[in-house]
Amino acid sequence: MIDKKRKFILASRSPRRAHLLHQIGMKFSIQESNVDEIIDTTKTPAENVMSLSLQKALAVASRAASGIVIGSDTIVVLQKQILGKPETRREAAMMLHKLSGRTHTVFTGFAIVDAQSKRSLIDYEKTKVTFRALSNKEIQEYVRSGSPLDKAGAYGIQDDYGAVFVQRIDGCYYTVVGFPLTKFYIALQKFLQSS
Repeated sequence: MIDKKRKFILASRSPRRAHLLHQIGMKFSIQESNVDEIIDTTKTPAENVMSLSLQKALAVASRAASGIVIGSDTIVVLQKQILGKPETRREAAMMLHKLSGRTHTVFTGFAIVDAQSKRSLIDYEKTKVTFRALSNKEIQEYVRSGSPLDKAGAYGIQDDYGAVFVQRIDGCYYTVVGFPLTKFYIALQKFLQSS
């Protein structure tokens, strides 16, 4: 399904993204992009995740002689407020209190860049997520685990606690994990066929 002769590079240190790409049989190396994830408040959430995904992929592509580079970015939006990765445990707890009992939207963008030609394809997916009402004790225990600190919106749907915080989702589950697998797979096939 995935061309094993192709050289792929994941421009992310996210273990979740790596796991999802392995899941579809992709072999790849990992090179961190070192791009600062700065949100541009003049852009929509979709524009932000696509722009950041492309910046990450291009940063790695500029250092690679060849290969297909994959960049990605995820943000959580609650009533027009963007919730990125929390910088402290206190900030993580505040985010979780905001999400408690409410519906938010997760946006995940991806970029595919040919390192040699710099030809690119960018897209995104969005999924609505509803949290049940969370107790302060649950939030504090989850924050103490350290898990929320490297995740947009301070939670991972695939985590032990994150899994039981989510009451329902409307859209692609993998978008919430951090990579819209089906949409990416279809886009990658088209990208490779047109090269």
